[in-house]
Amino acid sequence: MLNGKKWIFFDIGSTLVDESDAYKQRVLETISGTSISYSEFIDTMLIYYRQNGKGDKLAAAHYGLTLMEWKSEYEKLYPQAVNCLHLLVNEYKLGIIANQQPGTLSRLKKFGISEYFSLVVASAEEGVAKPDERIFELAMERADCSPEEAVMIGDRLDNDIAPAKRLGITTIRVLQGYGKYSSPLSDYEIPDFTVSCLDEICGILL
Repeated sequence: MLNGKKWIFFDIGSTLVDESDAYKQRVLETISGTSISYSEFIDTMLIYYRQNGKGDKLAAAHYGLTLMEWKSEYEKLYPQAVNCLHLLVNEYKLGIIANQQPGTLSRLKKFGISEYFSLVVASAEEGVAKPDERIFELAMERADCSPEEAVMIGDRLDNDIAPAKRLGITTIRVLQGYGKYSSPLSDYEIPDFTVSCLDEICGILL
């Protein structure tokens, strides 16, 4: 258990929520009517993700295509999410710091996990998005929590790990989604802890 920690903040996409089906649907719609195969597009995406780029957007540009709209109805919870939150909420206050489309709280309710969170700070509602440190500062202020008392859990080195570390927040990277292919470009992008799935978080925090 990490001493002195009071709040645990989570990202949503590819952290609590499995976006793999949503990415698949977006790719299929993007390449519809072309001769580009799904596997070819994914391979190109991965090249860009390994270069720390936004792989789906860059792959679409590579082929001269318009990246189709994201459809959140294809998102689903990771299997370990509920158990992880259920265990952590007995020891900590839980919050969300995430870049999301409007309606974050309603989506958390749809997934059946809204009750675990005492605070939800999302970009669409706040008008500021990660990696801007102001969204983290806003969350700290509303939680009445110092950075030293907080932990940030996310999949993205650029959006989740680096800005949190700059503020002095302890960071945990989850190797899920396409974010797992990126590599640290600075000391701030090196997380304090790295886990392969949500189950491993409780081994650090409990």
